[in-house]
Amino acid sequence: MFERLLWLTVFVGTAVTLLHCWRTWHRRSYWYVVGYPLTAITVRATWRKVALGCGLTKKRQRFWFTTVPGLISSTGTVRVKRKFQRVAVDTKPWMLLPLPTRHGWRVTIHMLEGQIPADYSAAAERLAHSWGVHAVRVSSPRPGRVVLSVTVHDPLIRIDDLPPSPGLLKVTVGRLETGHPWVIDFRTVPHWLNAGATQSGKSNLANALIVGLAPQPVALVGFDLKGGVEFTPYSPRLSALATTRAECAALLDGLVELMITRMETCKEAGARNIWQLDDHERPVPIVVLVDELAELYLMADKSEKDEIAHASTALLRVAQLGRAFGIYLFCCGQRIGSDLGPGVTALRAQCSGRICHRVNDPETATMTLGDLDPAALVSARAIPSETPGVAIVASQDGQWYRARSFYVSEDTAEYAAHNHAHLTPAWADVMASHVGDTVPDLHAA
Repeated sequence: MFERLLWLTVFVGTAVTLLHCWRTWHRRSYWYVVGYPLTAITVRATWRKVALGCGLTKKRQRFWFTTVPGLISSTGTVRVKRKFQRVAVDTKPWMLLPLPTRHGWRVTIHMLEGQIPADYSAAAERLAHSWGVHAVRVSSPRPGRVVLSVTVHDPLIRIDDLPPSPGLLKVTVGRLETGHPWVIDFRTVPHWLNAGATQSGKSNLANALIVGLAPQPVALVGFDLKGGVEFTPYSPRLSALATTRAECAALLDGLVELMITRMETCKEAGARNIWQLDDHERPVPIVVLVDELAELYLMADKSEKDEIAHASTALLRVAQLGRAFGIYLFCCGQRIGSDLGPGVTALRAQCSGRICHRVNDPETATMTLGDLDPAALVSARAIPSETPGVAIVASQDGQWYRARSFYVSEDTAEYAAHNHAHLTPAWADVMASHVGDTVPDLHAA
C-alpha cells in the first residue's frame, strides 16, 4: 500500500512538473491542448450561476414539480407532497460552445427577450471577475446575438520589436490586445488625433511613425511647437519644419496652395484623387506630424487672435480636403479640449483615427474618444502610469481596442532619419508637385 501511494505521488508530481514546464516554454500550445478544454467545460457548467450573479437572467413562468406542505402528523412531523404547477424560474441566455483564441476565448450568446448589447457591456467587469480573467469585451455582430471576447492574461505586458513597414503609408507601430498588429494606414484612415500626458508613450508613437515612414517615398513635414526640440533631430528626413505659430501658419498656407494645385491636376486628368493618376503624374504623398497641437490655439492676448484664426482655418482646410490629394495629418497633444475653441472641435470631426494614451484630465479623454464609445472612455481613464505606450485606439473598423506601441528610442528614430536622408524630397520640389522618383500605388501591398 505504501509503495503504491509512493508511486502515485511520484507520478502526480512528475505530471505536474511536466505541465508546468510545458506551460512556461510554449504557452500557446499548452493553452489549446490543456487550458482551453478545461476552460470550456468550466464556463459551460457554471454559466447559469454566473449569468444569475451578473443580472443576465430573466424570470419565466414554467410548469414544474414543486414541494408543498401537506398534513402534520401527530408526532409533529410535516409531511410534504409534490405538486405540478406554474412557478417563476430564472432562465439563462443560451450560450454556444466557447471557441479558443490566441489570448483567451470567445463565445456567442443568444440574448433573451428585452435584452440589448449594452446590458452585457455593463456586466463585462462582473463577468471578468466571475471567470477570473483579465478582460471581457462585448460586440454584437447581428441582432439578438452578442459575442463575448475574453482575454485571459494582458497581452500588452510584453511586445515585440518594431517590424518593417507592410506597405506605402502603412506602419506597424505596436500590438492590439487581440494579438494582431496595430497598423496605422494613412490610405485607409488619413487623419489621426493622438492625445497623451507626459511619459504616456505619445512621443514614442511619433518615433515609431518616423522609423516606419523614413524608408518610404513620402515627404515628411513637422510642426514642432516646442521650439523644435522634438523634431529637429529628425530634420534630415523632414522636407519642412516649423517651430513657431507664424512658421506653422506660413507652412499651412503652402499646403493649401499645394492642395489647390493638385486639385487642378486631378481635374484635368479626370481623376478623383492622386492615386488615380498615372505613375509619372502622381505627386509625392505628404505626412504632416504636429506636436503640441494646443499651442496652435492658445491665445495670450487679443493681438494673437487673427494669427490663431488663420492657422486654425488653414489646418482645418487641409484636414477636410487633404486626403484626396495625398496630404495626411497626425496631430499630437497633451491637452486637447473644447475650451481651446471651435477650431479644435471641427478638426476632431475630421480625424477618424483616434489614439488616447494616459491623460491627466477627463476633458482630453472625452475630446478624443467621448463621441465614439463611452466604454472606450472608461478604459482610457483606467490606463495605469506603469504601462507607457498603452492606448485606446479607434480606427477604420468602427471598433476600439487597447493597444501598446513598440518602444522606439530617440536614437533609433534619429538614426533612421539620417540613414534615409537621401530620400527626402526638397520642399521646393514638393511645392512644384515634382519628385525624382515616381510613387507607385501600393495600397494592396
